[in-house]
Amino acid sequence: MSQQPFTAAALRGAVDLSAFKRPASAPGQPAGAAAPGAPGSRAAAGGSAALVVEGTDASLRDVLASSAQHPVLLVVWSSRLQESGDFVDTMRAVARRYAGRFQLVTVDADANPAVLQAFQVQAVPVSFALVAGQPVPLFEGAQPEEQVIAIVDQVLALAAQHGVTGTVEAADGDVAGSGATEEPEEPPLPPLHQKAFDAIEADDLDTAAGAYREALAQNPADADARVGLAQVGLLQRTRDADPQAARAAAAADPADVQAQILVADLDLLGGHVEDAFSRLVDTVRVTADADRNTVREHLVELFEVIGTTDERVGRARKALMSALF
Repeated sequence: MSQQPFTAAALRGAVDLSAFKRPASAPGQPAGAAAPGAPGSRAAAGGSAALVVEGTDASLRDVLASSAQHPVLLVVWSSRLQESGDFVDTMRAVARRYAGRFQLVTVDADANPAVLQAFQVQAVPVSFALVAGQPVPLFEGAQPEEQVIAIVDQVLALAAQHGVTGTVEAADGDVAGSGATEEPEEPPLPPLHQKAFDAIEADDLDTAAGAYREALAQNPADADARVGLAQVGLLQRTRDADPQAARAAAAADPADVQAQILVADLDLLGGHVEDAFSRLVDTVRVTADADRNTVREHLVELFEVIGTTDERVGRARKALMSALF
């Protein structure tokens, strides 16, 4: 959805939520304080925010305020659509997996027209991140759990860059009535994976990449480390990029390999997966020899970021083979 990468630029102007901004504080109330018992208040779940809450037109202001303390993932869905409800269950499972590192807010599109208008929702389900009161479009449609996890990791890295590292706690009723069964507790990450995860949260991408490389050196078949290294590489390559300048350079020279690669990275990080793949396949068609191989290898690395079982990767592989032969 978004054409911006997960950087500071992603927090500016993506969605206009000015109508939901909190007005000036009432006398005696701190700026940005949530109403007692509201989703964003400290009283919402016995002294700390709930892991999963139902958002409404009336409560969105408090949800936005709470995103200054902890990252929020907001899913607009419809209780009338089975696929939409199934995706909400997937998001609940992901929220439990992350054990409070973000709050999940679900909004029923059929009952909350103001949210639909503010977020310019065209179809459901649709997902957004809220960081420091600002929205970042993530993706439309139901996504597989592994794809959601990859995006969540990027959101948490972005939130850490902006100092939003608070957590929420799961109360007994957080997932009541969802229809989802309790899942066994996730086993702890291997030490090097945990080191990489902590480094990403601290915005130390070099250390994260080093930890994943060490994990791969110990076990070349470690698929999670390979995917993690590819994701960190994507963040490293795009963190200082100027999207407008990058796109201008790519438009000026379709055969400029590095320019095309950078824009493909930005597209992928912004959720435009198919645009990223198509750009690199087109670049393969207009290049040769070492340049063509560089593009091909980069495209294969982006396949790892998305996940080799994703149907978009399957289509892009076929297009790549066609372009090569």
